[in-house]
Amino acid sequence: MGLHLAHFFIKKGWHVKLFDIAPYPKGEYPDSVECLTGDVRSKKSLLKAIKGVNIVIHAAAALPLKSGSEIMATNVLGTRNVLEVSQMNRVKQVVYISSTAVYGVPEKHPVYEVDPMVGVGPYGESKIAAEKLCQDFRKKGLIVTVIRPKTFVGTHRLGVFEILFDWIKDNKRIPVVGSGKNRYQLLEVSDLVFAIYSCVSHKNKKEVNTVFNVGASEFKTVKADLLAMFKKVGSKSRILPTPVFPIKTALMIFEYLKLSPLYKWVYATADKDSFVSIEKIRKITHWKPKYSNTESLVKAYRWYETHYDEIKSRPAGTTHTVGWKQGILGLFKRFL
Repeated sequence: MGLHLAHFFIKKGWHVKLFDIAPYPKGEYPDSVECLTGDVRSKKSLLKAIKGVNIVIHAAAALPLKSGSEIMATNVLGTRNVLEVSQMNRVKQVVYISSTAVYGVPEKHPVYEVDPMVGVGPYGESKIAAEKLCQDFRKKGLIVTVIRPKTFVGTHRLGVFEILFDWIKDNKRIPVVGSGKNRYQLLEVSDLVFAIYSCVSHKNKKEVNTVFNVGASEFKTVKADLLAMFKKVGSKSRILPTPVFPIKTALMIFEYLKLSPLYKWVYATADKDSFVSIEKIRKITHWKPKYSNTESLVKAYRWYETHYDEIKSRPAGTTHTVGWKQGILGLFKRFL
């Protein structure tokens, strides 16, 4: 997402500063971009990054594959540091990228911004705690827009989607938890970027000093969206429905034994309806998504196909920009 955001704002003619803990690949950004390396857990390193800045988009986070302590430190302490330094530097607006994981596993749909927050695991809990910090700083006069995006997919994003695309490319059967008849909303990354821009460019800052859900407006069931995708990309993959309780139990055990990269949020919600209302952001900023679930998946998969050899040449890791080790899932793939 940071990559897409940076290039979007560069094209808009904005001066862009990037702040990341990881090194920047050579040639990824034009010379006009300030690429700063640091850690949001260090207030000192943030001071240089935020000095002279009007808008801060805070998307740094430790993903669920990290330890609980690392997740809480990065996602909560890091957010506090960003908010404090932004206030010190009189930043005009902070956009905090939260997650619909704050809703846990909702019992009714669609989910609205005012619905209860119930964290699933350290990641969901950390996002709730970070949002509460955002509320505190709003009371202190800082304009803080909180974006809760659905799971987003797009070019350059790998992680768990690389596992899915790898299986589809090899025409494997794709196991789904349950029947696949649940509705699961996704989001194309360029739609997310434009949603953020619609909040940043909105003239009435008081109207965007709030929380917004962001997701696709067109989505069907998991089964229907995947079957449509298979057809469009020419894959012979098929859907393999699986019994819910045994599969979830097995995935929980595999996660505990560190044999599978799939974390609780992925498999706990896989058989459930999962979609949010996006009417609030549409009404206030007039943003609307361009891509449906199927179109988002097809676009991302086409990019994956084009860059397949390059992607497979990289070492596996635990971020969204590289493939994840499939672990025991790779063994199951051989039989499907």
